[in-house]
Amino acid sequence: MPLDAICLQAVVEELRPQLTGLRIDKIQQPARDQVILLLRGKRLLLNAGAGAPRLQLTEISRDNPAEPPMFCMLLRKHLAGARIADLVQPPLERLVRLELDSADDFGRPGRRTLVLEAMGRRSNLILLDGEGRIIDCLRRVDAEMSASRQVLPGLYYAPPASAGRLPVLEETEEGFRAAFAAANPERQIDAFLLDRYFGVSPLTARELAFRAAGEADGRLFQLPGPERLWRELVLFLDCVREGRFTPVMLRREGRPLEFSCFPIGQYGPGVESETWASFSELLDNFYEAKERQERARQRGAQLIRAASTARDRLRRKLALQEKDYAETENRDQLRMQGDLITANLYRMERGQSLLVCENYYSEAMEEVSVPLDPLLTPQQNAAKYYKRYAKAKTARRYLQEQMALARRDMEYLESVLAELEQAETEQDFLEIRTELQEGGFLRKQGKKERNRAPARPLEFRTGGGFRVLAGRNNRQNDRLTLKDADHRDIWFHTQKIHGSHVILCTGGREPGEGDILEAANIAAWCSQARESGSVPVDYTAVKYVKKPAGARPGMVIYATCRTVYVTPDGERIKALRVKK
Repeated sequence: MPLDAICLQAVVEELRPQLTGLRIDKIQQPARDQVILLLRGKRLLLNAGAGAPRLQLTEISRDNPAEPPMFCMLLRKHLAGARIADLVQPPLERLVRLELDSADDFGRPGRRTLVLEAMGRRSNLILLDGEGRIIDCLRRVDAEMSASRQVLPGLYYAPPASAGRLPVLEETEEGFRAAFAAANPERQIDAFLLDRYFGVSPLTARELAFRAAGEADGRLFQLPGPERLWRELVLFLDCVREGRFTPVMLRREGRPLEFSCFPIGQYGPGVESETWASFSELLDNFYEAKERQERARQRGAQLIRAASTARDRLRRKLALQEKDYAETENRDQLRMQGDLITANLYRMERGQSLLVCENYYSEAMEEVSVPLDPLLTPQQNAAKYYKRYAKAKTARRYLQEQMALARRDMEYLESVLAELEQAETEQDFLEIRTELQEGGFLRKQGKKERNRAPARPLEFRTGGGFRVLAGRNNRQNDRLTLKDADHRDIWFHTQKIHGSHVILCTGGREPGEGDILEAANIAAWCSQARESGSVPVDYTAVKYVKKPAGARPGMVIYATCRTVYVTPDGERIKALRVKK
């Protein structure tokens, strides 16, 4: 769910005492819709993306682009060194103003305001000067895009227009009873609340309906009167006015479903409710997986398209090769027909279109018919069959080689697509791009990318203190397994499932069963079977893992192994991961 106005109020009240007076040391823009302000060891994330607009402190490290965007450069010019004077949210608005004390190039004090409009697809991040004039914004809105409200440099900033509904904090008992009496009894309770009040989200409306009527989609006629619904509404408003908020996340089958600033009971026992220490921690956890998928979609779209196109092309090519290979199964029949023509030359005449003779290859000596080309002599017809036989024999050997290469490349491209699903940083995508270019699946074009240090493998620490490394891509898998790992280390990989090479670094010590299971869990998590249960994971000593000659990156063989079955536990793996 997007961050509603009440949850945004809870976040602002949580952040205000932590941020007031802090100096902005650095400004980063890791993604088009994200700006991060570094404040004395804290990272303040302002996200103006349509799917997840929000304001929070974050612990997640995000890679920055090689060249900072223009908006980031503008923010650095105006806000570097500024101090946060206050965080202001207009009542029930999905809008936050960061009031900043700054200084100009001559050291004269001034004021800048950074406005986050967290309004779904209309979300924006706007920088204002001391007079409230727009310096610039993340998304410019001209008259063609909106006739009622333009957001352009040089204009005075005007907040979005009100929705025209009654602010829920201004409701009175008399007004509520009158609205309840005038409403259609067949109307759903949540729809009644949403149509009447400004500041109530769909989740909140359903929860109030559930508490009053016992079901989230209850209707007004199910209530004996307005008293019960009014009582629940008053309790909710008291929590808002007094700032009694509780960070709550709802999970279904282990996956984040919703979050709220007060307990939610409408989903019943099928959904787990988890209370967090802070809203920032909750939002980090809730949006981490979604952000990773979105980054993969945006940054990896071209790579996914290139890898998928190459894989589909190979799939069609392999189907044609298999068809041609099946036709070569009749090559001995061609040789036999050539022999029968040669053996019956004395009986044949030029212009004959069919030879009927005994098949001396069969014990029964039954008659067979051999088609002939009437434009050719008998000798030429025999030579034609021998030529087709020789061609089929050569084609069979060639097709076997080509089909093996096609299957190898298809397996490789499937592994690349699995890597792209799990890629997290810009460096991950750059390395996969380089890998596809070196493999001939993607053309090298445009200006050369700036050289960067290779990304480090994912690092974990087991309960027994053993270090575990997981490769991020095929080239890193090769380097990790064949060069960096000690021969005494233990290698893990999902059985017949694409995934990362995982190394349990033993240092000559003997790992316990718990360490083995945790490393296997990591291997299952870093694979295409992340969402599956009872995943088979093979493990063996690194010295038994070899790379065949001519194999694609990431492809290895191993002579001996043991297999353990695990169910990936995302929360446990996050706890094991070493933060850098």
